[in-house]
Amino acid sequence: MPPPTIITESLLQNTEVIVPAVYTLLSCRTRFHRIGASNTVVWDEAHFGRLGSHHLRREFYFDVHPPLGKMPVGLAGLLSGCDASFEFKSVEVYPDTVSYVAMWVMLATFGVLMVLLAFYVCRTGQSQWAYHLTTLRVLLDVGWLCISRFILLDSTPLFFTFLTVFYSTRFHNEQLERTFLHRLVGMSLLHRNLHRLRYQREDDWSLRNGTGVYTLQDLWDKFGDTRLTVRQQFNHWVAGVVCTIVLPVLVFSTLKEKTPTRTVLVRHLLAARFLHPNPYPRRRLRLLRHLKNMWGGGLLHPHVQTYPVGSNQQQVTCYHYKDNNNEWNILPAWCDKQYDPEGPLRYLKDGDTIRLSHVPTGRNLRSQTVTAPVSKVNYEMSGYGNLTVGDKHDYWQVEIVDDTKRGSVGQVHSLTTRMRFKHVALGCYLRAANAVLPQWGFKQIESHWNDRLPAGDMKLYKSPFLRDFWHLNVAMMTSNIALIPDPDKEGILASKPDWPFLHLGLRMYGWADNQIKYYLMGTPVVWWGSTISLGVALLTFTVYILRWQRKYNDMDAREWDHFLYVGKIAFFGWALHYVTYLHHYLPTLYFAVLMTKAIAFGVLVSILVATFWWFNGVAFGIGGPVNEHWGLK
Repeated sequence: MPPPTIITESLLQNTEVIVPAVYTLLSCRTRFHRIGASNTVVWDEAHFGRLGSHHLRREFYFDVHPPLGKMPVGLAGLLSGCDASFEFKSVEVYPDTVSYVAMWVMLATFGVLMVLLAFYVCRTGQSQWAYHLTTLRVLLDVGWLCISRFILLDSTPLFFTFLTVFYSTRFHNEQLERTFLHRLVGMSLLHRNLHRLRYQREDDWSLRNGTGVYTLQDLWDKFGDTRLTVRQQFNHWVAGVVCTIVLPVLVFSTLKEKTPTRTVLVRHLLAARFLHPNPYPRRRLRLLRHLKNMWGGGLLHPHVQTYPVGSNQQQVTCYHYKDNNNEWNILPAWCDKQYDPEGPLRYLKDGDTIRLSHVPTGRNLRSQTVTAPVSKVNYEMSGYGNLTVGDKHDYWQVEIVDDTKRGSVGQVHSLTTRMRFKHVALGCYLRAANAVLPQWGFKQIESHWNDRLPAGDMKLYKSPFLRDFWHLNVAMMTSNIALIPDPDKEGILASKPDWPFLHLGLRMYGWADNQIKYYLMGTPVVWWGSTISLGVALLTFTVYILRWQRKYNDMDAREWDHFLYVGKIAFFGWALHYVTYLHHYLPTLYFAVLMTKAIAFGVLVSILVATFWWFNGVAFGIGGPVNEHWGLK
């Protein structure tokens, strides 16, 4: 063999720097290539771009996903000088005031870092060929490439998924050497990224649950280690509790303004900012909006349409968004002294019998022995009569449950008093059970103050942070669960899940000849190979278990521990992420890729590069008539 040259020796001595640098350059080349080919709003940019603009304007808003995922979108818009008033309407051409290419590049940087993280995760405990193969699979998958090149929510959750696995692997590999301080720092980094991931998407509980189980198992193992003192045991558990519970409390602190979707939020979250001028005591003939005090919120919402069944009276539903149909006046009973705007102030108290009059239509809220149209065990809510026509079925009794600031009270206070309305004639309570009405009910849920009053005190509207935090998360989960298929269109739109075998993808944009076309699909050899590797890994694990039972020692204790760790993180991470939509499968794919070992490395890499080259147009953009692109028809 020829003697080594200075260049060769230098390369060999600096492989730990050169190899990741090469992968980073290749990742930049793939993620940034032709990134500005289209100049229009693509796919879900119409949704997530608009939500990112709320962060630029520092507005409260509600979405089915937590706010952290939209923060990078808002940050990209801020750094690029984006016009915060741009509405990101679907297929709209970006104006000159929106530096969309700069925003795409910033968000695609998360995709660049995914490749680097995959390299460092797989370098420990795998052979050289194995970690190169895994890194190349991340680099050359056109699904990950495509989804990370736009103003979407996916690139950041994918990045934090990779980063969480990286910290989890570091935490596991260093467990024999780490002190309490190392453990605290390691767990802080791990759980901080878990919380970052959790507050990207509402459906990203999967990795949180998987790593949470691993953390509990690790703490349980420490509990059984008799070499640890009581003080060391205490320190380890304190580190786990602090990192798991304390870290997530600062996520929602950057928003301060209002948007129409804020009505789903707990009113106390907004009160300290801009609701404190409201009068604190609740007075007769006050404008009433929020009647539902259940998790997820809801506003009592009649409209002029009538029920096609039952009483045939005006529909009364629950709706999550604020408009004039949510407004009610609180009026005395028909037999009481009627409201006089110039008379003495009369405050709403526990046990009062009142009427609720709908402001836009003048109808009275009422119930009678008519079965509800959907939930047959309940009575129908309807609107009937006016300011002069009504009867005993319009009467509601006020029952105060408690007050968030004062505990037990006898008088209703705005925002802080929790109360319910009991129908006097029937003895039933007004409620909403999240039952969705048919199309005739618009798929909704079944179910001005007086200037003589003093303004409220800001301090009286503050509520416990943890309760509001819990309420908001339950509201997001409730909204996610409510995203159900329309049964009227199920036969037209529904299809069976196509992954992980990838027969079909998803069009992200129009398909006209004069448009740049994008198609969300994965590199087949990556998806199919990773799926096969799951079965092979389970078979391999079974063989090792059988050999271990027969007293064959194929691995020492540390190798076996690492083998089990990779299997648990990769397989259970894949299983917990297995959900029913294409772009939700993309985090799942990473765990399947981690199961792949070095088998026929050269052949697999050749196939991988060839298939990437063949399908790269679906991510970079297909120009001209699609039929001219042979093999992509």
